[in-house]
Amino acid sequence: MILPTVCFCTVGFIFITMRKIFLLAALLSTLIANAQQVRPASSTKIYSKISELKHLTCVLYVAAHPDDENTRLLAWLVNDKHIRTAYLSLTRGDGGQNILGSEQGPALGLIRTHELMEARKLDGAEQYFARAIDFGFSKNSNETFKHWDENLLTSDVCWAIRKLRPDVVICRFPPTAQAGHGQHAVSAIVAADAFKVCGNKQQFAEQLKYYPAWQPKRLLFNAFRFGSFNTTSEDMLKLQVGQYIPSMGVGVGELAGISRSVHKSQGAGTPSTPGVQTEYFKLVSGDSMSTSIFDGIDITWGRVNRKDIGEDIQAVLNDYDYKHPDASLPALLSIRKKIQNVGDEYWRKQKLEELDRIILDCSGFMAELYTKQAQSTAGENLPFTLHVIARSEMPVSLMHVQYPTSDTSMNLDIRKDTLFSFDRTINIPSNTPVTEPYWLSMPLPGKDVFPLPDDTLLGLPETPNNLNAILTLKIGDELFKVPVPLSYKKLDPTRGDVVEQLRIVPDLTLEFTNTLLVTNADGSVHAEVRIHPLKNLPDATLSIYAYKDNNKTIPHLDLRLGNDTTIEINLTRKETERINKVDFSLSAEIKAGDKTYSKTEKLIQYNHIPSLQYFTSATAKVLRKNWNCTARHIGFIEGAGDYTVTFLRLAGLDVDILKDADFSNVEKLKKYDAIITGVRAVNVEKKMATWLPVLFKYAEDGGTLIIQYNTLQDLSTTKIGPYPFTLSNDRVTEEDAKITLLDPKSKLLNYPNKITDSDFNDWVQERGLYFPTKYDSTKYRAIFRMNDAGEKPSDGSTLYAKVGKGNYIYTSLSFFRQLPAGNKGAIRLFMNMLSVGK
Repeated sequence: MILPTVCFCTVGFIFITMRKIFLLAALLSTLIANAQQVRPASSTKIYSKISELKHLTCVLYVAAHPDDENTRLLAWLVNDKHIRTAYLSLTRGDGGQNILGSEQGPALGLIRTHELMEARKLDGAEQYFARAIDFGFSKNSNETFKHWDENLLTSDVCWAIRKLRPDVVICRFPPTAQAGHGQHAVSAIVAADAFKVCGNKQQFAEQLKYYPAWQPKRLLFNAFRFGSFNTTSEDMLKLQVGQYIPSMGVGVGELAGISRSVHKSQGAGTPSTPGVQTEYFKLVSGDSMSTSIFDGIDITWGRVNRKDIGEDIQAVLNDYDYKHPDASLPALLSIRKKIQNVGDEYWRKQKLEELDRIILDCSGFMAELYTKQAQSTAGENLPFTLHVIARSEMPVSLMHVQYPTSDTSMNLDIRKDTLFSFDRTINIPSNTPVTEPYWLSMPLPGKDVFPLPDDTLLGLPETPNNLNAILTLKIGDELFKVPVPLSYKKLDPTRGDVVEQLRIVPDLTLEFTNTLLVTNADGSVHAEVRIHPLKNLPDATLSIYAYKDNNKTIPHLDLRLGNDTTIEINLTRKETERINKVDFSLSAEIKAGDKTYSKTEKLIQYNHIPSLQYFTSATAKVLRKNWNCTARHIGFIEGAGDYTVTFLRLAGLDVDILKDADFSNVEKLKKYDAIITGVRAVNVEKKMATWLPVLFKYAEDGGTLIIQYNTLQDLSTTKIGPYPFTLSNDRVTEEDAKITLLDPKSKLLNYPNKITDSDFNDWVQERGLYFPTKYDSTKYRAIFRMNDAGEKPSDGSTLYAKVGKGNYIYTSLSFFRQLPAGNKGAIRLFMNMLSVGK
């Protein structure tokens, strides 16, 4: 079965059991995913892929997060040396920060997954993931292993090695403190653990029904110079990397910069650096080397005693015509027949897959199958258009089309450069699963690891899309099966054609309009549930579950396609008092006939990645209010996206989003009891350099100015406070780190809420980050002291200064994580900051 260079990584059919579908998709996926059209590669790319066809080897690169990988090395291996190369990231980057929006946790991990996949499309490497959840920055491997199961992650790396059969495994980081991050160090530790056991049939024996044991030849550390860390030495193997590739018009380093800059959520724009640079490699384990990372390894077709095939491939390269790649088809088809007789099963299958993609690319074949509807429910009938075209002197025939629930014999000669178009109504099979990331489709099993619905999904960057039509093509005298995804296509006025996966959704979704609720002054709770039916459900029942028997039921709802319904839910004080918990959750579900619906659809849309859909349970957390706030009218300056405005409005405060016109005169700001900046506002809002002097004047005149954390990267100004201070990379990552109150009598700790040690219980992920240092202690008062285990105390998490008649607060505490989590201690402290001037 062919999977063309840009074809979505799918194969298999709805009518096969799910386990067989997953296994087929896992075995045959190209991992260059989310390309919803089958399109030929460029002549340059085809030449590169034919060159890669010569080499029977693979390199696996291992690190911890999206954007940890050395894109220059990956791009060099793939595009200059034509070696199949893959990157295994232990996590999806869920614990990172987000400069684009408010997504955190699994939603951010989903964004970063697809940013990494887009990067791989540019540099040409493949992408895989282990199951670890990124829980945030950690200082050392011991702290990391408190969250992660070493044996499980070793198993995941072993799986990748057995699946890909690399001769060389390369770690980005050392297993020591020089890694700069506990998760970085762990990536090296588990890679070394896996290297030791992956060739042993007794280790992780359950994997052997999918992939045989495999022992790479060597494990390397790709040494680096990062900031103050220099892990290189002159006795290491040194390779010159970054060469100019005339056929691409860029050097490898330039390509790497473009690839890495796709990590937009991390603000990871990277220079495209021309010129050759040195890469350093230290042998960690395995066979020694002196001139190449492939020393002593036969990476040619001589590996399987078929040097003749290598010679034939070289002949194709010698005669390759960039203007007419189809001229290579006769020779490539002849090579295909030879590879079909190769004795080594792994290399026979692997190289046939690669060659089939090349043959399809050389034929100039393009296919797309699209509808004008972005989403569908299972069982629905949708109108689709199938487009096919070939650009080849050699005849290409469309013999057969197998749709999800029907098929059609064609025997159609696809004349050169003639577009053929077919309209057809297609039934979406009734057992088609909803479109969602497989790692988010089940409850988390704990220990900071994602669940795995099926073994064969392990490592895949996304859920295989099995909703395809299978086209049978005849090129020359050979038959090829090509999966074409069912897609959604629209014409965007600024982006042109936008083609994405057809998203499958439930018949009904529902959500609380606010997922965090606060009890009213009388102890009652008001909530709203929005119901979004995608089919007519004439006699549905909404149930709200609070605790034990304290439930509400609203029967006989007439829910109609296209008509959203919002239902108000009210729990009286008497009802909430029956819930014997400090805080509690509400959950909602709809029953209609024999089906129950309880999912909330989440949709993430940014232009640099495809639309991303996932689902959560329809729940809301209810906080019993235990705080006061004397501030009422708040001004807010948007930063990189956080939950502050949503929460403050939920808590009953009036919040205005401030824009440029609001800073023309300080008098306009005097109506606000406090003004807050969003996280990283001084990084992302370039006008802060001119706004801050106005804000300092607002504080001098009696206002309260609260600046939330900023990073060192790309500050619009370094004059963040009324008096100088310097930001640093200092942070406290242990969310339960002990807090010392340095100024117990401070109004910030006493009014209107008395802050005690208990207010620092149950914080999530971290205490704070990017603390100020080198501040004038006669101007600024430090409020807290804290530190991670084994480190010196830091006093910079929150600084307070009296400015004229008003107040200035700089806080690096992670309120952007605590407020959405409903952490009431953090809420009480935040309310004190707002109220300090009242």
